[in-house]
Amino acid sequence: MVVATGLRKRFARTWALRGVTFTVQPGEIIALLGANGSGKSTLLRLLATAARPSGGTVQLFGQDPARAAAALRARIGVLGHASGLYGELTARENLHFAATMYGISLSAEACDARLNAVGLGHAAGARVGTYSQGMVQRLSLLRSTLHDPDLLLLDEPYTALDVNGLGIVDRVLTDVRAAGKSALMATHLVERSLRLCDRAIVLAGGTIAYDGAVASVPSSVLPSEMEGVA
Repeated sequence: MVVATGLRKRFARTWALRGVTFTVQPGEIIALLGANGSGKSTLLRLLATAARPSGGTVQLFGQDPARAAAALRARIGVLGHASGLYGELTARENLHFAATMYGISLSAEACDARLNAVGLGHAAGARVGTYSQGMVQRLSLLRSTLHDPDLLLLDEPYTALDVNGLGIVDRVLTDVRAAGKSALMATHLVERSLRLCDRAIVLAGGTIAYDGAVASVPSSVLPSEMEGVA
């Protein structure tokens, strides 16, 4: 799915990523961990083709994003800090618009079924601008998976969610694995992510401090302010 070699990203005089190398295999769910400013969001933006590296290379599905960005984006689902939703539109209208952009068919029945699955059926006809942050997060997650992407990139997907919402994210990740697809999830919820994921990549200062099995992540590479770290 992903082959990154020596990835570097610089903003003015600051290096956000410095020589990051890793791969992502089909069916693999990876927890991307690290303190704020460690490079997690920057790395996800590079993989989403929303930014270009300052150095190094990345291949997605065996292709160079610089040459096939549009085709690759059709196979990638992204949940970022910005929702990508339109506040003046209803939840239904947002999903139908997204379906049109992806070139997929979405019937009214299928749309409502998807909204019900994330607990938003009761507010399907309400404008998203009236939604709580947790409701926006649920709809954003639904939008990011609407086109059944092969690679799912999630940046803090558990933000603002209640217990039921947390379970929705967990089910999405379980379904991704079962379908032989892949996901990379940046999160501060260490204990929860390590229970769900196959592998952990820990970033520190823009470099990889650990890449391996979740059962073997040393506490020394995890910042103490992260949930689940004593």
